[in-house]
Amino acid sequence: MASAKPLRPVKREPAATIIAAQLTEAIMTGVLAPGTQLGEAELAGQLGVSRGPLREALQRLVQQGIAVSAPHRGVFVTQLDEDDIRDIYFTRTAMESAACKLVLRGDPQRTADRLAKIHRTMASAARRGNLTALSAADMELHQTLVEESGSPRLRRIAETLFVETRMCLSALTDIHSDPDSLVAEHAALIEALRAADEPRLLALLDDHMQDAVQRLTRAAREDGDGDVEPEGEDGVGAVAG
Repeated sequence: MASAKPLRPVKREPAATIIAAQLTEAIMTGVLAPGTQLGEAELAGQLGVSRGPLREALQRLVQQGIAVSAPHRGVFVTQLDEDDIRDIYFTRTAMESAACKLVLRGDPQRTADRLAKIHRTMASAARRGNLTALSAADMELHQTLVEESGSPRLRRIAETLFVETRMCLSALTDIHSDPDSLVAEHAALIEALRAADEPRLLALLDDHMQDAVQRLTRAAREDGDGDVEPEGEDGVGAVAG
């Protein structure tokens, strides 16, 4: 009888990783609004953790760019201005264009099928007027596109960019949102992908990103002094892809 393989200890994620993930989620959803000070004592108490792993988690957020460290003042949630919005979407355009090219070299029909399933969720959310669900499906669709590229480097780049995108969307209430247009834009992207029409796909993606920049920067200007309110729980918020 063959000897059984010994059991291995279950690997647990470091506390700092878990803390960083929880703080990132709070920042993305606006629970920790732009400009909020991330005080060690207060956060350690709320999370029930010691300051060591918390400090390490905060350093990770600073390295990602979603928090900033001010000498002699502490760590604060990053405040994104119009230039940041433009830069985020410029970089996303380059990243997702690269993802599209890689997908087209692989199995674009499979990817189109995956995106179409998410798109049906988007369309349903738009019909119900649930902008929170629409925005979540929108982000899932773009994340899936990058995932389908098969590039681990693009996926790593996407992690921070999608966090920053969520920060934009949760902090800004875009009164010019048009859910039906957003659904139609994504439908056209999926059609071009299914047809393996690379020039059209890349052009549509660029237009989609530019439209998002225009709407988000307009919303930022209309917020005036930059003191923006996080998205509420009633499903009303920014939708900008």
